[in-house]
Amino acid sequence: MTRFLFIIPLILCASGASAQQQPGHDACARDVTRHCRAVMNNGDSAVLACLKQNRTRLSKACDKVLTDHGQ
Repeated sequence: MTRFLFIIPLILCASGASAQQQPGHDACARDVTRHCRAVMNNGDSAVLACLKQNRTRLSKACDKVLTDHGQ
């Protein structure tokens, strides 16, 4: 779980989000632990792919963060 603390902010920074605007961690933390726990240690791209794969099951807040950042 501690690794996840860095995953979503890194994904969002890589997709062009400002370092000061990182709502992704809070919005997607629960979704990652619910749907992507198995890939949490496989790197940021694996977690992002998992979130995209589970798009229909994500919270509205997490879905919005992904959409807002072109994912």
